[in-house]
Amino acid sequence: MAEELPLVAIDLGSSGVRAMAAERLGADMLHILGVEESTKFPCVDRGVVTQSSNAGFMIGEVLRLMANRLNVPDLPTAFVLLGGRSMQIAQVFAKRDQVHKREVSQRLLDEMEDECRKKIELRNPEVAVLGLIPAYYKLDGVEQDEKPLPEQRALLVEAHYIAFVSRKELATQVQKSFDQAGKSIEKTFVRPEALLSAFAAEDGFGVLQEGCAVLDMGAQTTTLSIFKGNEYLYNKVVQQGGFHITRILEQQGISLQLAEKLKCEFGHASAALVKKNLQLKIPAAQEVGGVIKISSEDLAYTISLKLEEIVKPLVAALNEYEGRISTLYITGGASMLTGMAEYLQQKTSIKVLYGAHDRLLDVTTDEQYFEPRYSALVGALILGADYREEHKNMPVKEPSLLERFQRQTELIFTEPA
Repeated sequence: MAEELPLVAIDLGSSGVRAMAAERLGADMLHILGVEESTKFPCVDRGVVTQSSNAGFMIGEVLRLMANRLNVPDLPTAFVLLGGRSMQIAQVFAKRDQVHKREVSQRLLDEMEDECRKKIELRNPEVAVLGLIPAYYKLDGVEQDEKPLPEQRALLVEAHYIAFVSRKELATQVQKSFDQAGKSIEKTFVRPEALLSAFAAEDGFGVLQEGCAVLDMGAQTTTLSIFKGNEYLYNKVVQQGGFHITRILEQQGISLQLAEKLKCEFGHASAALVKKNLQLKIPAAQEVGGVIKISSEDLAYTISLKLEEIVKPLVAALNEYEGRISTLYITGGASMLTGMAEYLQQKTSIKVLYGAHDRLLDVTTDEQYFEPRYSALVGALILGADYREEHKNMPVKEPSLLERFQRQTELIFTEPA
């Protein structure tokens, strides 16, 4: 049974595959058991798996390493984070007339959710539903503040969802990757949902009613999601991120590795935020030779040009909703650029905060797991724990293609080309 297994979530990113395992200590409290990562093969481009065999190898590897860490024979299933360049939102609902006043069971709600998923995918065969997030429910015409409890009864049941949809290739490639690894996907969650769940649980769910936004600044994409009450108002993905800032610095004549180090150690979001204008000397790329000289202010100016290009359309959208939301959470690797919060605060009247999940982890958890780069995985584990609670006694899902198990041993001992 799934609930007998440790909670495990997987994030497939541009730099590799990362898995986190945890045990649940309370409603919104986790103890992180460990993290395993594999960066052997570049196989994800802006959220889309480009090489399912490579991704499958790394999924199998991180789950095998995690099983060894936890001293369990196998981890056959995991929760998975999804996102990507083509992700959009849509509204959809299902209705059930039960004829007799019956309980609003979890099975009924699951069937309605599945119906909504099929509605969208039948209407547009080119897309796949990455995640369905409840907006609200109605029982006999009365809107419910929360998800109906199993003991509630109704003749007419309505379930309204916000659907995150994307090109079908995103979902199918992820599924192929897990099939290659001989593993199953227990449940998928979209990154905005996982991040929002972590930040709302951290700061209190009142922030959802007040309205908030999440700016997820990744390596290859930057995503803005805006939420109010029970509804996602806006979602937009810009196909640039922290990696593109690094590439701009590389064009100064230095190696990509040095450009990344320069950005992280001396970079600022704008020249106005530089407190001490250092004169830096950096070894030039091998083919250039010599030394590159640049000041902290010039470095920040170069960074700000690319940063402005990335965030300008998102800030414009954000300010359209400023009367309806009160907080902007920023997260992701690129959000750690020095002065990023101050930079964004200068562009909007909405309060800017770094997203955090400190209160969701018990005090014995290794301090490294409190870093912002783990927020999405923590959110996925919180959502996953809730999902398991709602689906007790469910068997572990098998991979969709059983013959892929024959590939598992090959993947463990043979690295793909």
